[in-house]
Order: sequence, then C-alpha cells, then structure tokens
Amino acid sequence: MQQNVERIAETFVQARRAGTAVLDFPGTIPDALAEAYAVQDHALALDGRRVSGWKVGKIHPPTEGENRLAGPIFADQIVVATEAPVAMPVFARGFAAAEAEFLLRIGTAPDPAKRTYSMEEAIDLRDAVHVGIEIASSPFPGINDHGATVTISDFGNNNGLVIGPAIENWRTAGIADWPVELTIDGAPIGAATAASMLDGPFGAARFLFELLAARGIALQPGDWISSGAVTGVHQVSVGARVDVRFDNRLTAACTIVAW
Repeated sequence: MQQNVERIAETFVQARRAGTAVLDFPGTIPDALAEAYAVQDHALALDGRRVSGWKVGKIHPPTEGENRLAGPIFADQIVVATEAPVAMPVFARGFAAAEAEFLLRIGTAPDPAKRTYSMEEAIDLRDAVHVGIEIASSPFPGINDHGATVTISDFGNNNGLVIGPAIENWRTAGIADWPVELTIDGAPIGAATAASMLDGPFGAARFLFELLAARGIALQPGDWISSGAVTGVHQVSVGARVDVRFDNRLTAACTIVAW
C-alpha cells in the first residue's frame, strides 16, 4: 500500500508544480478513506508550502458513514477580493470549477487532543465569517468521477480561495437562509441556500476539527475553512468570469486563468 500512496502523491504534486495534466489516475484507487488521507498527508509533506485553510466538501453517497471530505488550501493560493475581479488559476487540461461558499475564520486554535465537538463548541472557535469563492481544480480531469478517495488524494480538488466581504453579526444573521447566487459570464448558473447543506457551514467546521485532530494536524488562529458549495460545483473554462452574491448584497468575483 505504501508504494501506491507514494506514487499517487508524487504524481499529483509534480503535476501541480508543472501545471501539467494527469490523464489517468496514477495508481490503484484507494479503497478506504484512511488510505486516501494517507496520500494527502504524503503529498503535503512533499509540497512543503504553508497551509492556511481547509476546504470541506460533500460526499454523496456517504462513504464509510462519512458524508464530508477535506483538503488543504495553501497560503499562496488565498486571495482577498477587490473591486475588480481577481485572477484565479486552474489546470486548463484538468478539472476546473467554482463554488460559492461561506468562509469561516478560526479565532481560537482547537485543542489538538480534543476529538469530538458540539456545534456550539465549534462555533465558539470562529471569530469571523465571510462570503467567497472556492476554486476547485485538479490536474486529473476525472477527479470527481471516481468517488471520494480520488478527490481526497489530490488535495480535495482545491486550487485556491477568494475571500469576500465579512458578514456582520454572523452569529445571529441567519446565514443558513440567505439566498446565494452564482453566475458565469453574467449567466445565472446556481441558486440555493445553505439550509440544504447537511448541517450547514458550522457543521462543516465541526467535521473538520474532528477529522484533523484524528490526523494529528493542528489548526492556527487566522486559518480559513471553506465550508462547502452552497449552489453546487460549477465547471468553468479559462477566460470565464465568476460572480457570487449572498443575501442580495455581499459579492465577490474572479476571472479564471490558466495555471
């Protein structure tokens, strides 16, 4: 198993560094979540960049009783939105998508020895919630076609994060019921509320705290959690403009460029 773990991790890390495509999955597809996260851990060690956030995505149908997965977001791929759309790179010959997400900032680092959290405990570790865009992209075009273990194996299919405006009074703002919209080149593509997302953005944080504690990975104040695609995973092409709108007033935008 270890040789397979190393081969998968090394192939994806090298492809991401070079901006090249991986047309076939580079090994035997992991048959368990633990093996997939072992690939991710090995890839993190090989990559060496600082991780400043984590994406959480939905597993459907659930695998091994889990309905979510996670992947790292590197510090150099986290961008603060500006008035003009920010440029976000994707793997042009791989998979590329954009997702409207609530972004949670950690205010207090979780206790690395704590393995379970109530929703209230998870909420209390946050100090801010923003709106934003996750860029999902992988050198492997079929990353979403083979189940959760393949997605986990390549950093959870993340390739960047756009941090939009902060939500004032986020604890009492009722964000689960906010209308969220995503457009591509001005065309409406997705619309939904976070109320349809399992137990919502804060449940995603609780899942992540428990998962990373089990993996021995520490979180730091200021780290971000991209809590899941509210309107869905929307594929994009190089040159596209992506806009998101939350509660009909908070917005962020990016343009898609080739890596």
